[in-house]
Amino acid sequence: MLDDIWVDESVFALRPDFAVLVVTAHGLRNGPTDDRSRAWLADASAQEPQPGKIDAWKDAYRAFGAKPQRTRPSVDALTRRLPLPEINQVVDAYNSISVKHALPIGGEDLDCYVGPARLVRADGEEKSEEALGQPEPGEVIWRDDVGVTCRRWNWRQVARTRLTEQTTNAIFLLERLEPMSLEELKEAGEELADLLSELSPEVRIATRLVSGRK
Repeated sequence: MLDDIWVDESVFALRPDFAVLVVTAHGLRNGPTDDRSRAWLADASAQEPQPGKIDAWKDAYRAFGAKPQRTRPSVDALTRRLPLPEINQVVDAYNSISVKHALPIGGEDLDCYVGPARLVRADGEEKSEEALGQPEPGEVIWRDDVGVTCRRWNWRQVARTRLTEQTTNAIFLLERLEPMSLEELKEAGEELADLLSELSPEVRIATRLVSGRK
């Protein structure tokens, strides 16, 4: 899927500074939270706040009509839950990187996708899980051939593609806005790859940057 992922031009028109680093991991071994992933969460929870990066996402939400105080960008919601919750080893890994860098990261089961992931402005007719509700026209959503995979850019993902302890192939979407630099985005991706490799030494990792700026 890596080469087929795309971002619609209407999203770049909304935020020309948007970029997403896509990371795929094949051959993962996941499991319940352990002392190792618990330590990652604790280290991330001790990081200093980075309000400037989170404010950029609030502005992006307002730009397509969302109210970020009601449906918060994922990294904003996560940093309000400190100390970080324990989910499973792979989710703990990417949540720790998300908070460390104040960077929204989505982690999903690659084998549950139908067709490539793409970030688009919704037409309001997309199929969505009942718990998430129907996207509004113009809302920024991640989707595949079936329908919505994450509403309001990175607010909430569907249950269909959720990472579980049985996940062996995963996709991670590291979403950047300024003031985060592309160099820091790359560093965050490398740090995530290191944690995944620590969990699963045989994992095969690939990355691709999708950006509207050439």
